[in-house]
Amino acid sequence: MGPRSGSGSSSNRLPRPSTPPGVPPQENMRIKSQLSFGVVCSSNINRSMEAHVVLGNAGLRVESYGTGTQVRLPGKNSMEPKVFKFGTPYEHMYNNMCATPEDEAFFARNGVLQLCKRGAAVKRGPQRWQDMPSEWIRQHDVVIAFEERIFDAVVEDLQIREPTVDFLPIHVICLDTKDNPHEAKLQGQVALELCWVLEAAGDRLADDAAEIVDKFERERMTHTPIKVLYQLCYL
Repeated sequence: MGPRSGSGSSSNRLPRPSTPPGVPPQENMRIKSQLSFGVVCSSNINRSMEAHVVLGNAGLRVESYGTGTQVRLPGKNSMEPKVFKFGTPYEHMYNNMCATPEDEAFFARNGVLQLCKRGAAVKRGPQRWQDMPSEWIRQHDVVIAFEERIFDAVVEDLQIREPTVDFLPIHVICLDTKDNPHEAKLQGQVALELCWVLEAAGDRLADDAAEIVDKFERERMTHTPIKVLYQLCYL
């Protein structure tokens, strides 16, 4: 995971989760997940960050990314979104939207401040998938994209990258999800269910992933109808 330090004035500094000193007893440590998961949305602040928190809290190894050209957040109207560069600390975004009491009240109401707080508690700032080195990307066994166009962007990026020496398989899955906090929360749980099924496949994942995803869609999506796509890539 990236560095967790952030910038911002001390008066508006966001709370950080505390880390107890020392190493916990072995019996208190969760079983380490065998797979590495990547979760991807457009701006790495809503859908992918919800999944990052949910999967991480469950003990799975996970990193999150965005594929957009910029981080775009809802502004005071549809013509004036709040736009930031990838890598901008979540804390800086938070402080920027608290420039005046009126701004702070507005962005608290529309939920954007909470998204920034959550992001800052997990990592320093949003990361762009296409800008990550291949040696980093290849760690992931499974990548979940939360929109079809993002799925397409991830697959295209993997196909044009120079192959690494190991040329490892990466299972890319789309769970098409509307970009709002409510849907992100629902599909974050769906993603967790799917990840546990994939985790349980063990050494059979390479051969059975497509069948697992197809079965999951048939059984799980009857009451949560969203588009599920699958593509096997190598890097």
